[in-house]
Amino acid sequence: MSLAPGPDLIAIPGPSPVPARVLNAAHRASPDIYADDLAQVNLQVMAQLKRLAGTRANLAPYIGNGHAGWEAASANMFAPGDLALVLTSGHFGRSWAEMTEGLGVSVERLDFGALAPDPARLAARLAQDPQGRIRAVMVCQTDTASATLADIRAIRAAMGDHPALLVVDAIASLGCAPMRMDDWGVDVLIAASQKGLMCPPGTVFVWFSDRAAARGRTSLTSPWWDWHLRAGSDALWRWWGGTPPVQQIFALSEALTMILDEEGLEATWARHDRLARATWAAVDAWSVGGGIRLSVADPAARACSVTAVTLPGADALRAWVTRECGVTLGVGLGAPDPSGALRIAHMGHTNAGVLLGTLGAIEAGLTALGIPHGTGALETAAASIARSAGTADGGRH
Repeated sequence: MSLAPGPDLIAIPGPSPVPARVLNAAHRASPDIYADDLAQVNLQVMAQLKRLAGTRANLAPYIGNGHAGWEAASANMFAPGDLALVLTSGHFGRSWAEMTEGLGVSVERLDFGALAPDPARLAARLAQDPQGRIRAVMVCQTDTASATLADIRAIRAAMGDHPALLVVDAIASLGCAPMRMDDWGVDVLIAASQKGLMCPPGTVFVWFSDRAAARGRTSLTSPWWDWHLRAGSDALWRWWGGTPPVQQIFALSEALTMILDEEGLEATWARHDRLARATWAAVDAWSVGGGIRLSVADPAARACSVTAVTLPGADALRAWVTRECGVTLGVGLGAPDPSGALRIAHMGHTNAGVLLGTLGAIEAGLTALGIPHGTGALETAAASIARSAGTADGGRH
């Protein structure tokens, strides 16, 4: 007999759970796409997305996933043969570099393994480029696979007066961790709908500064990717390069209202931080006397939207908690031994009750499968949540 029947708990780092309110907002027939009502909702969503990113910069939306956002940004920033410097801290940074290379862009990698990028190494490399051949520095704020968190402000500072654009993938961090695009000097920001934005997959967004826009079009800038044609358009179809994703627009409007106007953006960041710390506390308790450990040792370099764990027997544990408890955990994507690693997501539409249920299922699986682990994880996680209750920011903002 399984205890899995009932509500599923999805603890994978995207697509993240979608609130019922957001699903209901999307669950409607398409209106007249040429009428003014939908165009006005779209404009409101674009303004909300700028608030979310902390920017007054230009914004180009696309129908697609995060990979589409990568290509959209590259098609507008680079000509074939241009040099990009990609800071990689895991599977997704490496994948981004490979996609960019596939467009004919010359890519140099500064690889940090599964560690957060070191601004000092970046500064040293840029000092070797007095001619400014490097056109852009590209980095994932959170690499969803390794669960590292890059210090974007420190990276910007390390760039000094080098003319390269700072390009940030915030797909797994926007709406979960602080992002202040204008204050931090980010030139291009990429995010998608299916993680911290609490919406179904299918839309991706590229914010770009006037400095990035001034580079103009290149031979890679097809009419479909051209961000100039989309940003600030006076026609709904131009924003989206054709028929707009009507249901997504309504879903985004509802989700962004929940984040920005109801919970509040800083409170949303604090919630993610508190849930992350409770997760880390549980894993630290399990790590006593066994081979379980947090994959990112430095707390300051850990993402607050997803936690990567090295855990012997992880594949068997993931299968057990799904079969017996109805809980789905993330695979060990990009880990040295994927079968001995997993990821626990705590992003978007989630709370303390959901997290404690997920951690409880893991505890049950560790016990059932005889995987060596320390005791007191649930009590430690609950104590972490109790200690942080009522604090202004959860500790990192």
